[in-house]
Amino acid sequence: MPDIKIIENTSEIAAGTRGASLGVAALKVASLKSDNDYFGRFERFRIETENDVLFEPTIYRTAKRIDALVNVYQNVADIVSFVLTNGDFPIVLAGDHASAGGTIAGIKKAFPSKRLGVIWIDAHADLHTPYTTPSGNLHGMPLATAFNEDNLADQINEPLPETIEFWGKLKTMGGVAPKIKHEDLVFIGLRDMEKPEEKYIEKNNITVYTVDDVRQKGPAAIAGLIQDKLSSCDLIYVSFDVDSMDPDIVSKGTGTPAPNGLKPEEASALLDTFASWEKTCCMEIVEINPCLDDKVNKMAETAFDILESFTQSIEKRI
Repeated sequence: MPDIKIIENTSEIAAGTRGASLGVAALKVASLKSDNDYFGRFERFRIETENDVLFEPTIYRTAKRIDALVNVYQNVADIVSFVLTNGDFPIVLAGDHASAGGTIAGIKKAFPSKRLGVIWIDAHADLHTPYTTPSGNLHGMPLATAFNEDNLADQINEPLPETIEFWGKLKTMGGVAPKIKHEDLVFIGLRDMEKPEEKYIEKNNITVYTVDDVRQKGPAAIAGLIQDKLSSCDLIYVSFDVDSMDPDIVSKGTGTPAPNGLKPEEASALLDTFASWEKTCCMEIVEINPCLDDKVNKMAETAFDILESFTQSIEKRI
């Protein structure tokens, strides 16, 4: 029988604010506060990070610390692939969202011939590249690596040759590029994008369900539409950025909060449903930042309740 395995990834080198590396610890505090033995129930793997490079200058203006992120991608991909090839179910608890590209690489490394669907629950599209980014923060680029995309049509930057070389390594990590098709990506909760991302989504006809869509149709109906949309996929990966939720309801304990997001109940209902699907092979929670939390540890406590709930849905299935 498959087992759930927890992968702890405290990398935060790709975010614009500091503190996401403490997100996993904040989840553990939330678990202890609720007298829950979650972190004692499952075998856990810890990803070796490169967070010490935050104390050093970076020369890669259009892709900050990309040299170190290559190592994080590799470490994440190796562990995710190891868990999957052993027949188990990885739940990834991560710092910033950048290394989710490494998670996707790990899934494709384990199953190179299988068609992968991705459900990306996030306020942001994370489709920038070193050629289009206004900030240089790599947590805005993981899906572009999965698409093997440069988006030169909207180029505003001239990346250094070394940046381009490292970017190529991110895109080809796991030995498969591209790793997903445009029709196999579904966004939920997008509401804070730049023009290059909006144009990319429109040009490639990528499916987006807004917060209003979820509210009007209901989580069950949205999940049903997504299941139909991804019916040709062999596997599904779900990536949940906590900034998809409304910071005025939950807290601002995340690096890039955006107003008018999902209610925790809506996010949890969606994730519980996705966890119950036979095709779902990996789930991830990212971007909890207790340093920014204006309501004690509210973001992590909310995220932990969601984590525990969808874990139970996985356990019922496997």
